[in-house]
Amino acid sequence: MKKLKLGMMGGGIGAFIGDAHRRASRITNDYTLVGGVFDVDFERAKEFATKEDLDLSRCYATIDDFIAGELALPAEERIEVVSIVTPNFLHYQFAKKLIENGFHVVCEKPMTTTIEEAEDLERLVDEKNVVFCLTHTYTGYPMIRQMRELIKSGELGTIQRVDAQYYQGWINSIIHGADSRITGIWRLDPKHAGISSCMGDIGVHAFNLIEYTTGLEVKEILADLSTVKEDVVLDLDGTVLLRFDDKLKGIVRASQVCAGEENNLTIAVYGSKASLKWSQEDPNYLYVISDSEPTKVYKPAHAYNSTFAEESHVMPAGHPEGIYEAFGNLYKGAAMAIRGEEIVDGQFPTVKDGVRGMRFIHTVVASNKEGNCWKSL
Repeated sequence: MKKLKLGMMGGGIGAFIGDAHRRASRITNDYTLVGGVFDVDFERAKEFATKEDLDLSRCYATIDDFIAGELALPAEERIEVVSIVTPNFLHYQFAKKLIENGFHVVCEKPMTTTIEEAEDLERLVDEKNVVFCLTHTYTGYPMIRQMRELIKSGELGTIQRVDAQYYQGWINSIIHGADSRITGIWRLDPKHAGISSCMGDIGVHAFNLIEYTTGLEVKEILADLSTVKEDVVLDLDGTVLLRFDDKLKGIVRASQVCAGEENNLTIAVYGSKASLKWSQEDPNYLYVISDSEPTKVYKPAHAYNSTFAEESHVMPAGHPEGIYEAFGNLYKGAAMAIRGEEIVDGQFPTVKDGVRGMRFIHTVVASNKEGNCWKSL
């Protein structure tokens, strides 16, 4: 099958997330990286393009140059889909220009920095009829997809509680270490990160997983956030209470200052008949626990899994897969949609998930600012 021509905004030399996206696109075997705007420094961008063995004529200095250059080419030669892997504040303006000019988009989260921008992108995606994939990467794990299918089938009975946490510790050494500093860290700068650090970067992943796996929507939230140090202006730690309805409650706990934690994302969904538990640092195991039976363990590459979960792994049983493969599943779903192939619900997060995420982030910050009160989402 003909590969899709892929472009990239950002993600040049030394960019972890850009490298992750490139690896994911290669895993699916559906894309070929052709060009892009890889760095704000054009010389570094060209250095990166040379290392990647790309045609330097497809390495552009600005997004406007990119759009003009690609649209000047015959349609069959143009880049078709573009990955946006820049700091948060550039997501909206890049996505808007790309969508307006007919490019499909794969975008890092959060999708924008304001709710209004997110809703504008949602309108544009519908108007231009392009594919928009938001990389809430953890939805690509096979056992998260199995969790979604088990809940949908009624395996848990009535859901009675939902609990998700995302703990990291990487900012700890930055704000408390021997070379303690705040400036120069874009995630701590509102001009580049938006109104939130912790909840905007990782808390929103936990929120997204809750809605993705349960199929339910959070209706109200109450947030209690902390900046940890006086000279930090964005949240680095917080707890968010969730209300789905009068009976069902839940919680999101997130922190970037938990010393020793690496990427500790977990989700547990508790039902009247059984419960499900999953951990990102041990992603090939999905646990089913109950009062009446021994603990069950689901793993990828077994016939007992749903079709959706089984289509989401590439290795035989016993061969661990991880974050790149989860990324790859989103890229695979986007490629299928771009080609007009049939996809299942939940194949990849869309612009609508981006709008939900922005509403979550802004409502969390408002709840905290207004005295830790309940706010409608």
